[in-house]
Amino acid sequence: MLSKIKLQLLGVLCTLFLFTEAQAQSSASTYSALGIGEFNYSGLTSNQAMGGLGISFGSAWNPNVVNPALSTKNSIFNFEAALNYKKIAANNGTQTSDVDGGGLSYVAFSLPVKVNKATLGLGLNQITSVNYRLLIQSQVDNANVNALNSIEGDGGISEAYLSYGMVIAKNFSLGVTGSYLFGSTIRTDRLALIDDEGAQVGTTTEYYERLTVSDVGIKAGAYYFLPLNAKSKLHLGAIYQHLGDVNGKAFAKLASFGLASSPDTDGDLIANDEPGSIYIPDRLGFGVTYEKNNKFVIGLEGQYQDFKKYRSLLDDPLQLKEAIKVGLGFQIVPDYLDIDNGLKRATYRIGLEYQQTPYYLNSTNINDLGINFGASLPVNQLSLVNFALKVGQRGTTDNGLIRENYVNFTLGLSLNDNSWFYKRVFE
Repeated sequence: MLSKIKLQLLGVLCTLFLFTEAQAQSSASTYSALGIGEFNYSGLTSNQAMGGLGISFGSAWNPNVVNPALSTKNSIFNFEAALNYKKIAANNGTQTSDVDGGGLSYVAFSLPVKVNKATLGLGLNQITSVNYRLLIQSQVDNANVNALNSIEGDGGISEAYLSYGMVIAKNFSLGVTGSYLFGSTIRTDRLALIDDEGAQVGTTTEYYERLTVSDVGIKAGAYYFLPLNAKSKLHLGAIYQHLGDVNGKAFAKLASFGLASSPDTDGDLIANDEPGSIYIPDRLGFGVTYEKNNKFVIGLEGQYQDFKKYRSLLDDPLQLKEAIKVGLGFQIVPDYLDIDNGLKRATYRIGLEYQQTPYYLNSTNINDLGINFGASLPVNQLSLVNFALKVGQRGTTDNGLIRENYVNFTLGLSLNDNSWFYKRVFE
């Protein structure tokens, strides 16, 4: 008979997947104004703390959404959820501005269909996020007025996914993830004219754009480990994600402030929920990890996505480049056998993460470099509190661009149970 807590967990999961409005969200970046936003390459909390390491390494205590083939590591039931908070200090060379935000990062669980042979996964995860606020003041040519632009964007693309991993040969696993993609992004640009005395001239105009997507995607993964001796092994992994033409619809209108979001008011209607598609290029990833059994892990992974092939739903003229991510991660467990000392049984992680983002402005690549820290702390025999902290810098103030110094914090909980598929001997 299922315990009360198991029934409560199932209720939470059913609620999340019945109501797709429970979209995963987190704060993003001023650069998320470009394309379809900032991509999440770094996985769950335990992956994030190791520079996004997850293609070639996973554990039994945390689900793995980076490489579905590694879900076979989950020989017990796992439920994990996390919240995210990000604070950004943006600097254009002369002025600075702080922005922050956060929310639900993900919900994930894995279920062993056949222990150490096959595992089923299910969850709600974030693929892209859009969250920016920009205020731009400029002088209007040949006029004694200033233009004040207030530019905002929110939303992104989320996925409700189902994954399956299976051991098909000794030390070799394959996995596949099917995703239902959903979400919407709302962008607004409000323009007001202000004279030299600070009074508004004329009326405020607003450009309103809403893009909504609904489609499916697929990701495949492979994993192999090679025992080096009785105390160590080498892990190898690879992933391939195909999204391609993601179907959606677009609404866009230019009108007076407060009227642009409705198709039935006065204004210039540009697109009225017109169907179309966004082309998202395929993603490749590879990794290698060395493990000293029950002691430490060190790994190096890379991912690649050619955004020169990107196409927006409204065919906006936007020049993007290849996205490249490299992550170096390390984790250590001081003493996994010390039952009386939770700090010694905890897993501690550190990572270095470099990204050449797809954003290319003023003949300049926008790069991102961050250092990651984190840990998984035991709260009982099996369950964990997970946290990850990333401190980094993105962009540059050269060529009229923006440099962002940011802190990203993720806090999650893993509820693990090894009694779901084991028959009771004694009642």
